[in-house]
Amino acid sequence: MAKQFDRIEDAHRDFIEAQHLFFVGTAASSGRVNISPKGMDSLRVLDTNRIVWRNLTGSGNETAGHLKQINRITLMWCGFEKRPMILRAYGTARTLHPRDTEFEGLNGLFPESIGARQIYDVHVEMVQTSCGYAVPFYEHVGERDTLAKWTEDRGTEGITTYWQDRNQRTIDGLPTDILGDPDDT
Repeated sequence: MAKQFDRIEDAHRDFIEAQHLFFVGTAASSGRVNISPKGMDSLRVLDTNRIVWRNLTGSGNETAGHLKQINRITLMWCGFEKRPMILRAYGTARTLHPRDTEFEGLNGLFPESIGARQIYDVHVEMVQTSCGYAVPFYEHVGERDTLAKWTEDRGTEGITTYWQDRNQRTIDGLPTDILGDPDDT
């Protein structure tokens, strides 16, 4: 049965930190709902109601566009290996870009990457756990290095060009503020 909590308890934090994969869900007032799988070393639980997640450059930029319109986010973890549990953290998030003063300090919590696109500073309002008995077993065999190689091959200028060409709008045409351009609103 599902249980709800008003904060991230120690057992929740331990579970989150043991997972290799999490999912991010956001939605604007209309258009598509976005659910993205995330991995790598990209998430930190900072306290009982705060998570920071570093978003690396990728093909879409839905989370930024959705949060700019409606500030709500859900993070979800599944226990694929041992403990059968699903944990969701519901809340709101501030989107920080490399141009923002707080970005550098939070980005320093993670391994260096020139592909760091945003940091989402998530305020967790509610945590919900459920059994996860129907979630199958999967074995983690390692991280992919494809994104890191792709980023390194492009370099800083290539990443900025990619943001300009591919990350300024969501698939529904919402602005993402990736470059902070006045017409990106």
